[in-house]
Amino acid sequence: MQIRIKAIQNEVLQIKTDMLAVGVPEQKTLSGPAKMLDKRLGGAVSALVGLGDFEGKEKTTVMLYTRGKLGAARVLLVGLGKKEKADAETLRKAAAMAAFKAVETKAAKLCVCLHQEMKNIQPAAAAQVITEGLYFGAYRYDEYLSADDTGKKKSAFMDAVIADTSAAFIAAAKKGLAAGAVIGACQNFARTLANRPANAVSPQILAGEAMKLARQTKLRCTVLDEKKLAAKKMGGILAVGQGSANKPRLMILEYRPAKKTKNTPTIGLVGKAITFDSGGISIKPSEGMQDMKFDKSGGIAVLGAMRAIARLKPRVRVLGIVPSAENMPSGLAYRPGDIVTTYSGKTVEIHNTDAEGRMILCDAITYAEELGCQTIVDVATLTGACVVALGQKRAGVMGNDEKLIEQLKDAAKKTGERIWPLPCDDEFVEAMKSKIADLKNAGGKWGGACTAAAFLSQFIKKAKWAHLDIAGVGVWGEDETTAAGSVGFGVRLLTTFVMAL
Repeated sequence: MQIRIKAIQNEVLQIKTDMLAVGVPEQKTLSGPAKMLDKRLGGAVSALVGLGDFEGKEKTTVMLYTRGKLGAARVLLVGLGKKEKADAETLRKAAAMAAFKAVETKAAKLCVCLHQEMKNIQPAAAAQVITEGLYFGAYRYDEYLSADDTGKKKSAFMDAVIADTSAAFIAAAKKGLAAGAVIGACQNFARTLANRPANAVSPQILAGEAMKLARQTKLRCTVLDEKKLAAKKMGGILAVGQGSANKPRLMILEYRPAKKTKNTPTIGLVGKAITFDSGGISIKPSEGMQDMKFDKSGGIAVLGAMRAIARLKPRVRVLGIVPSAENMPSGLAYRPGDIVTTYSGKTVEIHNTDAEGRMILCDAITYAEELGCQTIVDVATLTGACVVALGQKRAGVMGNDEKLIEQLKDAAKKTGERIWPLPCDDEFVEAMKSKIADLKNAGGKWGGACTAAAFLSQFIKKAKWAHLDIAGVGVWGEDETTAAGSVGFGVRLLTTFVMAL
């Protein structure tokens, strides 16, 4: 679905649209647009509130039909929660709910009136998060569906407007809207790539997508195939990919600012892209294995962020580095007990072939530092242990530089993609030492997210480094804002982090 959004100066009750979304805070009396709407609809809104059928709580909505009393055919009341707790994420979620309902009811035109009750958010910021939310909520992964459940062809477009009577608001909002449209579209681009099945996305096909992205955005792109990986002795990536007929790849996308000086920093974004993870010889249980197509989510997040970065044009050099392999069992697959020599020269004893993400990341991290990255952030669906520790609402963040971790936490607050610090210090490094090699790739039963990060830390020389374990947050089930499948976690976060630099 193509999403077209604009900001217009107009009285929202006059706008002709299929659906009007109005934000209603959780309070005893109606105010703002909801009060005006109630008057025009003959007390319909206050009647709902009086009956207790709608209280303005977050994540709640009610649909009203206007019967020609105003320009909109339908009105969606969207709860904003308590005013004192409402923030940018509240607006983003409210907009996502409105867009989700619009698609659900086949409303091709949507007008949103959500920001008027939130005076603590600047117009540009409000327009940006609303736009991001509209893109998020309107998204459906339907490229393998020929029709919807009624047999009708799916709509190709949704037109949305952010309306306000203030010319000053609209003028300020247009800049935020433009940034939100870039980030929202890039997040949905990432969701589509992540949702595609393994028979449609192999490492080779993903490399082709990276090259296509580079042509569209004028990024530089280099792809190392299995021969070039062998020539460079990238043993970690090669080991993971050797059991599959689909050979591994390493993609490097480069963004250069228009004005680059000796002091321009170079940032490395490294993302794990296992296009399918069977576990290899240490094979996973069959239940849920169909979701192992999402093990490429970290690499996809980097591709989405690089697409956004190319359009938003930060004043730093950025390298997006995506190692990709398919982890399959076969007569050629790497085995428990094997010793692998990584690109760094360090050797790794394989204890579990399902601990493959760290094996491809360690080569990519070493290469990122070799290419001049002073700051490296890697992102990966790395460990089930992180899901056990933090659940499905937060990603884990670990690293060797507290300032960098704080910068990522600041970005996460702005984007609503929550992260939580975990340790990866010497005691966890000790758990990753092997008796017959420099390291082993699995550290035992406890603290799996921390030992995995500790393993990666051993491949950093001087760079500031942080690791995002997104295993629990990369995929959500259906709810009031989200279609089943990938949520593109990390695209907003990485983009916002880089733009802040």
